[in-house]
Amino acid sequence: MSVRDGLLAVLCLGEAYGLQLHSELATRTPHRRAVNVGQIYSTLERLARSGLVEPAGTSVDSLPLYRLTEVGRAAANAWMTEPVLDGLPEWTEMLDQVLVTSSIDPVAAKTVAESYRRWWERDLLTTRSTVEPEFADARLALVAREAQAVAAVAWLGSAIAALADFDSFRPLSDARPKRGRRARS
Repeated sequence: MSVRDGLLAVLCLGEAYGLQLHSELATRTPHRRAVNVGQIYSTLERLARSGLVEPAGTSVDSLPLYRLTEVGRAAANAWMTEPVLDGLPEWTEMLDQVLVTSSIDPVAAKTVAESYRRWWERDLLTTRSTVEPEFADARLALVAREAQAVAAVAWLGSAIAALADFDSFRPLSDARPKRGRRARS
C-alpha cells in the first residue's frame, strides 16, 4: 500500500493526528508490518505540500490534526473505487486496497474485490491454457502463477461473501495510541 493512499483513505473518516493515523493503518492492514511512524509524518508533510491534506487545528492533547482537502478526498475515493489492474496485481497491494476500503466503505470494497476477482479468473484461464514450458524455472513460474490466481480467486470470493453482510464502517478509534518503550516487568 502506498502510505499516501492509506492515509488519504483513513482521513475520509475525519480529522486525525499522525500517531493516530499510524495506529489506524496498523489496525486496518493486519497482514503487513506496521509502517514506521516517521514515514507517516513525512508523508503527511508531502500530502500537505501537494494540497491533498491541510492542518485542522490541534487535538485536546495539542497534537496537530490533519484533514482532507477536496482534492485529497477525490484522490482517496479514486483509490477506494478503482483497483490497480494495469498488469499482474501485487498481492499485498490488493489486500491493502480491499481491507482498508472495507473498513471505510464496505460497498466500495465489494466492488473493488469483484473487479480483482474477474481479473484473476481471466488470468487463471490464460495461465491454464499456456503451453507447458520447456525449462524447469519457467514451469515453476507458471505453477506459482496458477497457485497465486487460485488463492486470489478463493480469498476474493470469501471477501465478497463477507462484505455482503456489512454496510457500516469502522470509525476512527478514540483510544490514544501508546508511545515510547514498554514498561519493564
